[in-house]
Amino acid sequence: MSNFLYGAQVNANGIRQHYLRYAKPQTGNNQQQLLLIPGITSPAVTWGFVAERLAEHFDTYVLDVRGRGLSQTGPELNYDADSCADDIVELAKALELEDFVILGHSMGARFITRALARGLTGVSQAVLVDPPVSGPNRRAYPSKLPWYVDSIRQSNIGMSAEDMLAFCPTWTLEQRQLRAQWLHTCYEPAIVKAFNDFHDDDFHQDLPKVTVPSVLMVAGKGGVIEPSDESEIAELMPNVTLCHVENAGHMIPWDDFDGFFAALNETQVIPQ
Repeated sequence: MSNFLYGAQVNANGIRQHYLRYAKPQTGNNQQQLLLIPGITSPAVTWGFVAERLAEHFDTYVLDVRGRGLSQTGPELNYDADSCADDIVELAKALELEDFVILGHSMGARFITRALARGLTGVSQAVLVDPPVSGPNRRAYPSKLPWYVDSIRQSNIGMSAEDMLAFCPTWTLEQRQLRAQWLHTCYEPAIVKAFNDFHDDDFHQDLPKVTVPSVLMVAGKGGVIEPSDESEIAELMPNVTLCHVENAGHMIPWDDFDGFFAALNETQVIPQ
């Protein structure tokens, strides 16, 4: 039986934010809450297979970041890290989340770090899943902008799972079908701004301001975080616990689903 409960909209930080909720139907209200913030071109629905498993342990909320999925989008919005972080702060208030785990992947990890630096409260633990460590005067993020832009433009015309093979050759048919279905909801200017901010926005300045217990999950095959980066982050965030998913690329649960959850168990993010 599915742990998906419903999708809903809430007005928070002055925009319409859409989220999906997953929890055990009978005990969801008694589970610890978890808020999941996906990466740069991942609408909430594409994390459903992960949220289904998380819901065995948490009352799980998955956000459509502005400019993606069913949340508000368009040229009238700002897509900078501060605006997206403030969305998280205000969404947590609107949903009355307390004593909750916050988990972000890639861009989402950068946004939750900024949200914590900007006053997000009620968080018991933060999980940063392979965040880009690029920034001013740092090495570039390994992915290139055309990979995102070209696939979005093709999805706006029409895209099949077979077409998606050119962009995601290692993904399963089901994963490619879902991405092909939803990628057109990623607003290109939002994606370009987020990608440019990977290089222009200083992620590391926020790390000393994160005082809650935290986990940094590193993809062994991702090429995003190197050992020297781990050392720097550990120095800036003394309360961080490091873990590795050795057989995964940057899209960790897509590449090694069991390894992703083993890392959450190892670091005791999942209650023992």
